[in-house]
Amino acid sequence: MFERFTEDARSVVKGAVEQCERSGAQTVDAEHLLLALMERGAGKGAFALAALGLAERAESVAGALEEARRRAGLSQAETDALAGLGIDVSEIVSRVEEAHGVGAMSGDRKDRGWWGGHRSFGPDAKDVLVKSLRVAVARRDRSIGDEHILLALTSRPGVAAEVLADHGVTYESVTRVLYGGGETRTG
Repeated sequence: MFERFTEDARSVVKGAVEQCERSGAQTVDAEHLLLALMERGAGKGAFALAALGLAERAESVAGALEEARRRAGLSQAETDALAGLGIDVSEIVSRVEEAHGVGAMSGDRKDRGWWGGHRSFGPDAKDVLVKSLRVAVARRDRSIGDEHILLALTSRPGVAAEVLADHGVTYESVTRVLYGGGETRTG
């Protein structure tokens, strides 16, 4: 599949690995793909993000992703659902961090003696990459670009899509910027 990736898409994937390494995470997640796409600043996906005003709100996006990481990767929707069951995720995070330090629930192993090597891709990042292939095939594109990665990030449930939507970036808005609208979501 990677042979079909454009240079821009390959740069996003490489950037996601770098984001993962910088954060000390064990695996590359969808959030790392999003951060790499935002950091890149070149390519159709980066153009769409800039056109939708996300470039000016990069700090806000990074902060929202960090908050989700502190909640062990739970999206706000999942946190709200648990609150409906009487479970206060904020209280749990506070107690765990009080006992074990800030970021204890994030799964990052930066200070725990984890030694380097290749970072593997987590299930959600793999899903984004597979979805980007499906988006490209549905559009009859011959290659997978960073715009397909962005569309895949917006089209699947999870923290990355939720944070993007909270900042006004949805599958529909990205499609409108890239292709002028009229697109339907792919399976």
